[in-house]
Amino acid sequence: MPNLSVTPPGRIQLRRAVTSSFLGSVIEYYDFLLYATASAVVFNKVFFSSLGSLTATVASFGTFATGYLARPLGGVLFGHFGDRLGRKRMLVLTMTLMGVASFLIGLLPTYGQIGALAPVALVLLRVLQGVAVGGEWGGAVLMSAEHATSRRGLWASFTNAGAPFGMVLSTAALTGTGAVLGEQAFLSWGWRVPFLISVVLLAIGLFVRLRVEETPVFEAAKEEVSRQKAPLLDVLRNHPRTLLLGVGVGLAAFVAQGTLTTYLIAYGVRTGFPRQAVLNGLTLSSALAVLGIVGWSALSDRVGRRPVVLAGAVLMAVFAFVLFPMVNTGSTAVLTVALVLGQAVLHPLMYGPLAALYTELFATGSRYTGASLGYQIAGLGAGLGPLLFAQLDASSGGGGTTTISTIIAGCCLLTVVCVLALRETSRQDLTAVAVPVPGSGDVTGAAKPSAI
Repeated sequence: MPNLSVTPPGRIQLRRAVTSSFLGSVIEYYDFLLYATASAVVFNKVFFSSLGSLTATVASFGTFATGYLARPLGGVLFGHFGDRLGRKRMLVLTMTLMGVASFLIGLLPTYGQIGALAPVALVLLRVLQGVAVGGEWGGAVLMSAEHATSRRGLWASFTNAGAPFGMVLSTAALTGTGAVLGEQAFLSWGWRVPFLISVVLLAIGLFVRLRVEETPVFEAAKEEVSRQKAPLLDVLRNHPRTLLLGVGVGLAAFVAQGTLTTYLIAYGVRTGFPRQAVLNGLTLSSALAVLGIVGWSALSDRVGRRPVVLAGAVLMAVFAFVLFPMVNTGSTAVLTVALVLGQAVLHPLMYGPLAALYTELFATGSRYTGASLGYQIAGLGAGLGPLLFAQLDASSGGGGTTTISTIIAGCCLLTVVCVLALRETSRQDLTAVAVPVPGSGDVTGAAKPSAI
């Protein structure tokens, strides 16, 4: 099918789209990753206080993982309507759902107050968080990528950069609250404050997001897209190989993310580091990761997505066997270096270009659904990884780090294989409405190339 003509958006709308995507991602991941940090340092004591230390940590990470399990559902649900009705409407809904769910977590009674109902309610709200963030990412990436007429990797990467910046805010909120109130008050009620702040961030985010227009790519394809019945069926029937390769490409990045931002917090505290020292290292590495994601993504516009992601996967596979020995030195400085090297330098190589890459794998009529589903299935690695690693650690009595490193390296190897099986996508044209006929030999399912 011939490409449709798309009028390049004005610079004002591009800036608004990128700002909206970044800010929306920051807010979504502030809420989502606030839970991640809290699951490592608070929830095991507040909602699972009847269990032993290691068992409580496993249970806490279990509720954390449910959010990731719900993300593909959110990707399919909001992706369907985002492909049919538009990107902007869905982004308003996902942001609202996330803000409300996080605010309600801040109001939850503890296990000591209502017993088993507390963790049950916590899981339900975590599922809502997962559905919201599952729908948010795809729409936010598309708002930037489909507004951009050049340097798509750079502009789309601001959505991914919002994740570590959200981590900075969430970790700083928990850290600051704990420092001001002290341990007893923090565990009693202070941990609720960062969750309750979500409602303020929600108001700011909605104000910015409502000022952004629908993407010109979707507007140009609206009539064609409205005749498409089910974007999900199109992806599953016509492009299962592309979807599976996309999942494999992103898996290592998410397993590494879950290890560095969630599991390592609990591991570091359990091996003797002060909680504050671990959180400080995480905050610093998360802040620097914003620069790493944007920088490596901008490089992918010049050299391609594949070389950047491949370099990250190979280097992370090696680093996996260095990470835990560095932590086990007992030195706070070495721990901080490990976090910065892993999260701010190596992980962004794999993670940054994914925003543009997933966008380029699918055509307009099923792009929201396809990109969201591939990304969120891969994202299960970040949720299930810490849970699996905590179980391995518990079953081995704290000596399972070599196995954990081997698993991370194995995921990196899978990413290398999948990247090599995909064609380079950085020069793909996003204005195609329909995908080529299956069997045409186009692995990525994109249309004719266009210069960036």
